[in-house]
Amino acid sequence: MDAFYASVELLRYPQLKGLPVVIGGSRRREDEALRHVPEGGTLADIPVETFPLLRDYVGRGVITTATYPARPFGVGSAMGLMKAAKLCPQAIILPVDFDEYRRFSRIFKKVITNAAPVMEDRGVDEVYIDFTVVPDGQLEGGRVLARRIQRSILEATGLTCSIGVAPNKLLAKMASEFEKPNGVSIVYESDLETRIWPLPCRKVNGIGPKADEKLQRFGIRTIGELAARDRSWLIENFGKATGAWMHEMAWGRDERPVVTESEPVSMSRETTFDRDLHAVRNRAELGAIFTHLCEKVAEDLQRKGYVGKTIGIKLRYDDFKIATRDQTIEQFTADAKTIRLTAGRCLKRVPLERPLRLLGVRVGALVKAGSQEARMAQVGSTARAEAEAAMTASLF
Repeated sequence: MDAFYASVELLRYPQLKGLPVVIGGSRRREDEALRHVPEGGTLADIPVETFPLLRDYVGRGVITTATYPARPFGVGSAMGLMKAAKLCPQAIILPVDFDEYRRFSRIFKKVITNAAPVMEDRGVDEVYIDFTVVPDGQLEGGRVLARRIQRSILEATGLTCSIGVAPNKLLAKMASEFEKPNGVSIVYESDLETRIWPLPCRKVNGIGPKADEKLQRFGIRTIGELAARDRSWLIENFGKATGAWMHEMAWGRDERPVVTESEPVSMSRETTFDRDLHAVRNRAELGAIFTHLCEKVAEDLQRKGYVGKTIGIKLRYDDFKIATRDQTIEQFTADAKTIRLTAGRCLKRVPLERPLRLLGVRVGALVKAGSQEARMAQVGSTARAEAEAAMTASLF
């Protein structure tokens, strides 16, 4: 999906189209004011000059995404909002609304599976689709079906997407970036030398900053230069698994199938605070946030039909050090109160003297709700659980 979060926001605020807009941070008073639309009006009637500007942002939030007009200023995903404010102070800033983005995600994925049922879900805004046996899937190298899917998604959501069509997932992922926004790119095996090899190695999903830095120390900057290295040399310098993968990738080889069913290992929710919060001085505020995270994780589990029995927490302190703790309970659960209670026990096992900048809650060891494994675990003592609950209090 093209600038997915930002595009969803522009459906709400069409008056911001063509303007630099960044999505990030938590909701503030300035954002709440936008909800107070005059009687008889809509969100589209809010004057542009009343939207908060990035130059006025104070806090440690990061950009989730930015509209295309903001990107020429050097503003992009994962950048700190304060840094972005120096690059593009005139940009409008809007808070993240994950519930709305998930709602649109479900809609566009339903549109896709109606046209091409073999779909692999890769997150809120991205999927892989197997065109192999879909009617018209091979016409014009897949362009006909790709355009049909684009039109259907636009009609259902008002959003655009970019599609890369190729013989495998590796090349399709790279091709999807070639003609953003609202583009369709077809890459054949014969295009490897002309379209793939000139690209920087960082364009490959799986080569991060550290690996790229090491490659550049060896004088390898493009995928073509990587392909020119012997497989044995890559294994010697990057390890058996990574080196072999780099060799296969550089030659455009990828045998991974499109996987339609992938069981999640865990589900989690976390939030980074706009300011440091202390377990004692800000106990009430932290308690409310903690409860909200537990409730949202429970909602995610219930919506997707899972239960779990390993419940954990994640803390990031003001010095950026991270602490995690978890506890496995006897019965599987998707209940917010049980998650809150068990996560509260985990809090007792971490030091809370330092201020906190992030708090997260996780539920793992997931199984399908109603499965035999889940039913068998429900034989624990209710009386015992109630007694433990009565004796346990959270630090928040």
